[in-house]
Amino acid sequence: MRLKMLSLLPLLFAGTVIAGPLAYVPNEKSASISVIDTATDQRRGDFPVGQRPRGIALDETRLYLTDGKTGSLLVVDKATGKLARSVPVGDSPEGVSISRDGKLLAVAVEDDNSILLLSLPATQALARIKVSGRNPEHAVFSPDGRWLYVSAEEAEQVDVIDVTAQRQVASIPVGLRPRGIGFLPDGSRAYVASELAGKVYVIDVAQRRTIAEIPAGQYPNGIAVHPDGKRVFVSNGRDASVMAIDVGSNAVIATIPVGKRPWNMALTPDGGKLYVANGRSGSVSVIDTASLQKLRDIAVGELPWGVGIQ
Repeated sequence: MRLKMLSLLPLLFAGTVIAGPLAYVPNEKSASISVIDTATDQRRGDFPVGQRPRGIALDETRLYLTDGKTGSLLVVDKATGKLARSVPVGDSPEGVSISRDGKLLAVAVEDDNSILLLSLPATQALARIKVSGRNPEHAVFSPDGRWLYVSAEEAEQVDVIDVTAQRQVASIPVGLRPRGIGFLPDGSRAYVASELAGKVYVIDVAQRRTIAEIPAGQYPNGIAVHPDGKRVFVSNGRDASVMAIDVGSNAVIATIPVGKRPWNMALTPDGGKLYVANGRSGSVSVIDTASLQKLRDIAVGELPWGVGIQ
């Protein structure tokens, strides 16, 4: 059983030398978080959390995880792996994100088609914002914090929320079932994976319109944007692959095989490596972003949803 690795937790949280940033992987079926040292790509241990951990966001001291079973936001102390508090957010929450200034957190709540906006660090609810798309999956802040872009399983558009006004102000047409969303570092463009359309849509943020459609693999879903703004990565769930897109040309420049049902992803802060959660393989694939080659697969828990790195 993978969760026998819980015995490693005292070492993980009590003085083990960690060489690089840590990657945290929420495992839906195992109800656990797997912890990976990104310098060595060694899995350092697992700890239990919630009943169905899904979306993940993090700051310097805490993990913020949605629990799809209990309808809660779980706040976990990174230093100890212990639950600090549980905040009710609504039935079937999924994606969660933090504004760049660290003051706001957004949770996509599927069952009532809303985004819950909370203040940090108190996790006090500020507003529940209804959106047009049904079953919202991701709500992602633009780099300047002005906008939230929202994707939903039953939609053919990305809904745009004005964060200050706390309401939806626009919808931008994309393909059927939009999933992952990522912004360029300067906030000029957003990239949206539309699963059933098999495409990545490029949105001009200022004009609020799609300016390009990039063919992807089958069931594209996760998006990760390199910190230098030159490449965008998309995971293809049915193809078991990740594609690298050149931002300047909107061309796919590499297709990299990974595990089964790759889902959400994260890059190391320096952009050197990409970590891909493979739901059906129970693994995380590590990709070198310079050579665009897979380095290795790391076993984690059951049904990993995504990755958070810091």
